[in-house]
Amino acid sequence: MATVWIPSPLQPLTSGATTVHADGVNVRELVEDLDRSYPGFKAAIVAEGVLVRPGISVVVDGNVVKKGLLHPVDKDSEVFFIPAIGGG
Repeated sequence: MATVWIPSPLQPLTSGATTVHADGVNVRELVEDLDRSYPGFKAAIVAEGVLVRPGISVVVDGNVVKKGLLHPVDKDSEVFFIPAIGGG
């Protein structure tokens, strides 16, 4: 199972867990698996059912992904969902 690092804004969905595990061959399947265990996770990550929400970067094994939800994930991958930080 892939290890998923949960950013602070999404930790209420995972009962405060900073890391969780999920299955999937790509980011989409991983998010769907997470949503089954943590309802609301998919809505926090996915817009219009097909795109990663604006302001969220997906990092798989240390690389910011360009394929979004279609990016492949291995069983031993580390996945991060990183929200944009606002400021000025």
